[in-house]
Amino acid sequence: MDERQALIAFGAMSQETRLKIVRLLVKAGPDGMAAGSIADAAAVSASNVSFHLKELERGGLVAARRDARSIVYSAQYDALSGLIRFLMEDCCAGNPAICQPALTPSCCEPAEIAS
Repeated sequence: MDERQALIAFGAMSQETRLKIVRLLVKAGPDGMAAGSIADAAAVSASNVSFHLKELERGGLVAARRDARSIVYSAQYDALSGLIRFLMEDCCAGNPAICQPALTPSCCEPAEIAS
């Protein structure tokens, strides 16, 4: 991923609802979610979610596909991984031991619940 692509992707995610949508779609997995379900889960109107999904599509972070009468959106995991790689590319002046905690795969571990 080059700097221009990263800026477009970060710009697409730099809004509260869009960040929430990306996180919902990451949790949903490769099967994705129908637009109406996304709107319900994000607590926004259908027109509002449509606007945000278009921005995320433009940023390359989500993809849409038709499934019967629904439009189903899914996270673009390669693009999201590319953003992480872009940020960590020159990590710690070539000293990977310093960066290891940030690079350790924790994406599939359940989040800790605050008490």
